[in-house]
Amino acid sequence: MRVLLSIKPEFANKIFDGTKKFEFRKSIFKNKDVKTVVVYASSPVQRVIGEFEIEKILNFDLDTLWGLTQDFSGISEDFFYEYFADKEVGYAIKIKKPIKYRNPKNLREEFNLYPPQSFAYLPAEKDLKVVL
Repeated sequence: MRVLLSIKPEFANKIFDGTKKFEFRKSIFKNKDVKTVVVYASSPVQRVIGEFEIEKILNFDLDTLWGLTQDFSGISEDFFYEYFADKEVGYAIKIKKPIKYRNPKNLREEFNLYPPQSFAYLPAEKDLKVVL
C-alpha cells in the first residue's frame, strides 16, 4: 500500500538528492501495510515528484528522535524543535530507495485528488506508473 505525503519542495528535493534520509511527522498513518510514500511537492511546485520506500518509522521523545536523526535530517535543530513545539514525541520515517520521476505528475489529473494537509492513502488503482 502507498500513502501520499505533502512535503515542502525544499525538503522534497533534499529527499531525492540524498541529503534528507528522514521525513518528520507530528502524527503518522495508522495502516501498518503502508510500504511506499508518494511525494507531493507542495506550493509552488504542486506536483507529485517521486516516491520512496519506508525502511522503518521511528517514534521517540524529541531529544532521542533528534539524536538519532540529526545527521541526515535535512533540517536544522531549531527547525526540528519549532516543528514539534507542541508535541512531546515525534515520528521520523526513514527513507529507503528514493526515486524521482522524470516527468512530475499532476495530482488532480493523475489521482483525482486534492493536496492533503498531511497524507492520503492511495488505493491500488491510483498507484503511479513510474517513468524513469
